[in-house]
Amino acid sequence: MSRPFQIEISESQEELEKAVKYATTASSKERLQMLYWLKSGQDSSRRSLAERLGRDEATITRWVRKYKDQGTRGLLEVKHAPGKAPSITGSDLERLEQRLQEPSGFTSYGQIQQWLKSELGLSLAYKTVYEIVRQRLGAKLKVPRPQSTKQHPQSLSHFKKNCL
Repeated sequence: MSRPFQIEISESQEELEKAVKYATTASSKERLQMLYWLKSGQDSSRRSLAERLGRDEATITRWVRKYKDQGTRGLLEVKHAPGKAPSITGSDLERLEQRLQEPSGFTSYGQIQQWLKSELGLSLAYKTVYEIVRQRLGAKLKVPRPQSTKQHPQSLSHFKKNCL
């Protein structure tokens, strides 16, 4: 036989109703809705809650246990994966940023890769270097504007004088 389904909810019915109304995520709304139905007496068994919410009974049991142990805050907590540690941080990142701000700068991401390997001893993929420079640092490469090989230097100076 299964254990009896008894839970004591500390929040009032009005508080739960308001929390359900202003819930920002679907998962938190679903969990608060479960507490509201239990508090208001609309549902009193795991099975009926599971059917109503479209979840498994084990999920309802896990939520109830989490509520008993940690309260509403623990029930609504969303855990995030920590993710991979950044490949370049601290003083190395500052050195790269300073080098990018110099007038000479870099003309290619391959050149930045070589600099990172020779100066800092970091062997990074091209895509990683690109993402660090463009997304994290918001920098652009120092590449001159293209000029025609057929361009005549005298006509260029004449053009500049007459434009202004």
